[in-house]
Amino acid sequence: MTSFLISHPSFLAHDPGEYHPERPDRLRAVLAGLDDAAIPHLVSVMAPAATLEQLTRVHPLEYVEAILAVRPPAGELVQIDADTIMSTGSADAARHAVGAVVAGVDAVMRETAQTVFAAVRPPGHHALPTVPGGFCLFNSVAVGALHAQTVYGLERVAIVDFDVHHGQGTQAVVEPDPRLFYASSHQSPLYPGTGSPRERGVAGNVVNVPLPAGSGSVEFRAAWADRILPALDLFAPELLIVSAGFDAHRRDPLAGLNVETADFVWLTEELLAIADRHAQGRVVSVLEGGYDLEALAEAASAHVRALVRQA
Repeated sequence: MTSFLISHPSFLAHDPGEYHPERPDRLRAVLAGLDDAAIPHLVSVMAPAATLEQLTRVHPLEYVEAILAVRPPAGELVQIDADTIMSTGSADAARHAVGAVVAGVDAVMRETAQTVFAAVRPPGHHALPTVPGGFCLFNSVAVGALHAQTVYGLERVAIVDFDVHHGQGTQAVVEPDPRLFYASSHQSPLYPGTGSPRERGVAGNVVNVPLPAGSGSVEFRAAWADRILPALDLFAPELLIVSAGFDAHRRDPLAGLNVETADFVWLTEELLAIADRHAQGRVVSVLEGGYDLEALAEAASAHVRALVRQA
């Protein structure tokens, strides 16, 4: 079956400044890498804008309206916090990023695609329901999960996160709802300082495996093989959403793990096997972090090739 690559030109108009690590060149590198890879059966789809109804499943209306109202004149920036900056195109980009994930959920649930990769900016997993941060404005994966619950009546939706930073925003949405599952491997100590193994959610539906700086392939694979994948398999998700951050790569400048591209491929294949057992193969993967352009393009292309090869 076909796989979808969902993106939108507005993602390149989100420009937090020349020296900001979450820059438009990240997405250009990912898309160029995918183009160079010439992956068969990967169909490009334009992301719609998320509706207010979709956004407010996670974020209060007042928050959504406040973010969407931040539209500085061209060439000017608005600093939301120490790391999160909005340009004139940021609000539209954030809205389409959520729309991309919602469209991905629709595609796999309606069986128009088996798997989806949403190549989006800005990232989303640090956005709490009422607090932006960590480059994130809206929590795209959380909205996608609640969309799957509301529209398709799914009882078990899982979000797994291999970004080097813990997705505290996603965890905040998941932990009070036993129908949701969240698991993360991440470097610790590191921003945002959350993600202790003691954070387990209302029904053991949160699994965190922090990794010390310097951890590489052995530690990364063990975190998933020994802790996360068995818990995910036991949860038996009807839909699997992936926060696909590639900043655990050994070449990434913002962190200190030593994960290789091959490790992302291994994990993708393991996740697909679980999706095949429980979710009819339905996987929606969403770009989060990754700040070395060459490593990001290489790892994202390898991840998508694995998604499509199994589709």
